[in-house]
Amino acid sequence: MADVEEQAHGEPLSTPPGATPAMLSPMPPARPLDAIDRDILRLLQTDGRASVRSVAERVHVSRANAYARINRLIDDGVIRGFGARVNHERAGHGASAYITLKIVQNSWRTVREQLQALPGAAHIALVSGDFDVLLLVHTPDNRTLRELVLTRLQSIPEVLSTRTLLVFEETDLDPHPGRMG
Repeated sequence: MADVEEQAHGEPLSTPPGATPAMLSPMPPARPLDAIDRDILRLLQTDGRASVRSVAERVHVSRANAYARINRLIDDGVIRGFGARVNHERAGHGASAYITLKIVQNSWRTVREQLQALPGAAHIALVSGDFDVLLLVHTPDNRTLRELVLTRLQSIPEVLSTRTLLVFEETDLDPHPGRMG
């Protein structure tokens, strides 16, 4: 079910909407990270709003060096973006669930596009094992979750079966437990 298998079987690659030729070219391999790069990543994982000046001071490099390193990490695809960690319940999404899906062989790209369009979809992973896809969703309540599973997911022709695992409590893990920033 992996992308490599699909390409080996000759399935044409689909072009994502809005993609430019530069976006479609394969990303060059990332350059090796040194200790300063890893420290910058640790700091930004802990506080994505840290200023370049603050990062530079904390890793003991110039602002210009920190700025260049952060931009290189972004350009190399090591840093994929910056965001907020959200308390979903306080944000009006009181029901969360992991949903496992079994899908038709070689339908990953089609299914992924449909899952990305689902309201509340937070994470999608193609996995190995007893099921093919693991989907994390956040919805306002159980009725909306039920509707999402029974109406939206199970109406996707390539979805053979689903299993819903309700999330009772979530805890975001510190990217580097035991380390002081």
